[in-house]
Amino acid sequence: MKNSEIKELTTPEIVEKLDVERTALTRFRLNHAISPLENPLQIKESRRNIAKLMTELRQRQLTEK
Repeated sequence: MKNSEIKELTTPEIVEKLDVERTALTRFRLNHAISPLENPLQIKESRRNIAKLMTELRQRQLTEK
């Protein structure tokens, strides 16, 4: 997910995407612990997406104040 795509989302959509990404990260980690994932870079990408979403959410909170 690109930063430009994230900036176009509304705040509730960002919160929803954040929950989805956190769930996906947990699932990737559990699946990887049981048997190796085909593409272990999915874990890294999911972590980065979470960070991008949290950064944008925090940025919006600061601009509201």
